Amino acid sequence: MLQLVGTERIEELRGRVARIERGGAAGETAPVLPFGVDAIDRHLPGGGLALGALHEVSGVGPDEEDGAVPASFVAGLVARLDPARTILWCQSGADDLYGPGLAACGLDPARLIVARTRTLTDLLWAVEEGLRHRALAAVVGELVALPGPASRRLQLAAENSGVTAIALCRVRLRGDAARAPNAAVTRWNVSPVPSLPAAGEPGLGRPRWRLDLWRARGAAPADWIVEACDATGHVTLSAALGDGTARVKFA
Repeated sequence: MLQLVGTERIEELRGRVARIERGGAAGETAPVLPFGVDAIDRHLPGGGLALGALHEVSGVGPDEEDGAVPASFVAGLVARLDPARTILWCQSGADDLYGPGLAACGLDPARLIVARTRTLTDLLWAVEEGLRHRALAAVVGELVALPGPASRRLQLAAENSGVTAIALCRVRLRGDAARAPNAAVTRWNVSPVPSLPAAGEPGLGRPRWRLDLWRARGAAPADWIVEACDATGHVTLSAALGDGTARVKFA
């Protein structure tokens, strides 16, 4: 008897086949991007941020007027992916990517293709289409929030192609938006915290961020205080937490 299979199920099966083709055996460990910080990498399944998957990064605290902090965190992440490959960065209405700021986080602006759309529907379409192109290192989509049904399509597209997807929400998600389920493999919030004086130097030290891991498949929620991305795209554990301790949250 012929059984009809839904579109999402077909995409899921295609993704499984693609992963086997890329990595060999079905049970082989998926590739990851290590943070280079033992406290974070030990906490994440596989030892880093899963590649060929969808991740959500939301923004700063309620008193912040822009999302430069989460955007800088994302820039540092994608900067450390294959330097020979291009990154598609999709925005809706915004035109505020600052070249020197990206370069300070390790991301060469020459690697970017920037797509600007007028509506959320168009932006989600651009991100999904970008994820079908395996020549890309990553696709970043700037969203107000990540709808559940759309997130499933983006996750399946990322699995299928092996291209990493990041949904960047330049606000702090709260209430229903923060609790609403979606298909992202990890969900982060990045917010600024006061810097510390540099050793032996007057004035302020490097900017510091609080990384909140709200959700991760196979790991408990946790948070870390880190120093902001350097010119190589890496964060470093804050001197105040030099023992590598993470604060793990139990819901």
